[in-house]
Amino acid sequence: MFLSGAGAEPEHDQKTYNHDVHEDFNPVTSDTVLKDQEGHAINSTGQDGVKKAQATTIVWSRNALLVVYALIFLIFFINSFQQQTSNNLVVYVTSSFTQVYLIPTVGIVSTIVAGVIKLPVAKLMDIFGRPQGYVFMLTCAVLGLVLMAACNNITTYAAAQVFYWVGFNGIGYVLDVFIADTSSLQWRALLFAFTTSPYIATTFAGPAAAQSFLRTSGWRWGYGVYAILVPVISAPFLAVFWYNQRLARKQGILVPAREASGRTWTQSLVHYFIEFDFIGILLICAGFSLFLLPFSLATSSAQQWRSGHIIAMLAVGVVLLIAFGVWEKFFAKKPFLPFHYLTDRTVLGSCLLPMTTWISFYCWDGYFNPYLQTVHNLSVTNAGYVANIYNLGSCFWALIVGVLIRYSGRFKWIALAAVPFEILGTGLMIHFREASYGIGYVVMTQIFIAFAGGTLVICQEIAIMAAVGPANIAVALALQGLFASVGGAIGSSISGAIWTNTFYKYLVANLPQETVANATVIYSSITSQLLYPPGDPTRIVIDEGYVYAQQYMCIAGTAILSLCFIWVLMWKDYQVKDFKAPPGAKVF
Repeated sequence: MFLSGAGAEPEHDQKTYNHDVHEDFNPVTSDTVLKDQEGHAINSTGQDGVKKAQATTIVWSRNALLVVYALIFLIFFINSFQQQTSNNLVVYVTSSFTQVYLIPTVGIVSTIVAGVIKLPVAKLMDIFGRPQGYVFMLTCAVLGLVLMAACNNITTYAAAQVFYWVGFNGIGYVLDVFIADTSSLQWRALLFAFTTSPYIATTFAGPAAAQSFLRTSGWRWGYGVYAILVPVISAPFLAVFWYNQRLARKQGILVPAREASGRTWTQSLVHYFIEFDFIGILLICAGFSLFLLPFSLATSSAQQWRSGHIIAMLAVGVVLLIAFGVWEKFFAKKPFLPFHYLTDRTVLGSCLLPMTTWISFYCWDGYFNPYLQTVHNLSVTNAGYVANIYNLGSCFWALIVGVLIRYSGRFKWIALAAVPFEILGTGLMIHFREASYGIGYVVMTQIFIAFAGGTLVICQEIAIMAAVGPANIAVALALQGLFASVGGAIGSSISGAIWTNTFYKYLVANLPQETVANATVIYSSITSQLLYPPGDPTRIVIDEGYVYAQQYMCIAGTAILSLCFIWVLMWKDYQVKDFKAPPGAKVF
């Protein structure tokens, strides 16, 4: 059943939130006032978009909130189904352009943009509202799907991937923020796990759908169908949200601070320039972009990391990130995130943890699916099942972790227990990568990684939300997502560099004389690799090349994971039962 509120906050956390009020709350610059249903003003520290979200939660009826959570579940189901289908089509899309080696480059660029764009969108949602952020992300997702369905070259496909990942990662992010707005911290882990549970079903359905598209209408319809379906599924959620927001205005819960802002056009421009912390957003977005792009460009540059433009981008990126810290500390009138949070050990640890785990994961994951199809001779469907064990296991196990956090009230000990299993699973892949061990051992390693990964994702999200409080959740989750994107970009770069410097060289050195001239074609296309049947001398060399490359990828992924112990130990051991729910939130 639904309850309202939770226990009182501990003394330390209450002081933290009072500090937020002093630093963030400025009624002169706010265009709205938040009241409860009895007409008493609520002293909310959030910007206008946060107040709109809080006002909307006050007017939710029990049935309306149940309907909204059902709609969120449906959106996550369709999105996960689409992503599972797409993940098993991507290698065939790039192979159709004979440029399969560009998978990491495309992934790095899309990951960078998807991570960085959440920061301005977080401010957009905090200032204007959650629905506006959702519509922006939905538009990007649909545009990406349309471009992928229509692309005829790798350039268009790369651009489509950027819009696609910005949109779909963003949709999940906005929905997570909505869940945080409407729940208490002690239930939030379970609710987050609930929204990812559709992957348990789509893990099996997605690969089968991808193979069906390849066999019948072609990979283009694998994207075109969802370009129609996704906005149709999203429409009811937006309608219910906007209806309740209007209801909050009618009931006097959300009222203008004054009849009109009284600002001129120029004054409004200055107002939103400050509210968005435009300079801070510009510095951090440009800084991370310039810092991360070299990881994509270095492998295709003649001198690689010795190139002048690569070094320059890295240096400028670091300088801009330092400038961001200086700006937020001394000059920003409306900081992107209160500066004391940027130096908080729990916030830092909960951001560095996903960065590290994503570096490790993407060190080997980029070529894991084609590895399964070649070395273990799996079909598209079966390779998809194995590759998606992470999604299946992590989403299933996250439900259990949510229950543990709900009833134990703690999350730090759970994360500490998960780190060794993450290291164990990745380390065992080094040993069991060869076909002689059988696919069962590979499945075992993926189960270890899945259970550990599902645990760490839930715990790191709860950690950062406990540290920043309800008024800063959108920006905090965006910042955490950015660090994860940094990790993904670095991991993909490491994977691409290893692939470029191992697989092709192995082919040239070991292919039989009659096929060595085709080394470039074999290197560039999985369809060319699969033309050679298992046991053929050329196929044996191809399989050995994958095993050789995977060895170095898995070694790199395992080595970085030892840092995870440090990041988790940095967290404060919060008791989630002691946190109050956001104003008006209804919780289980």
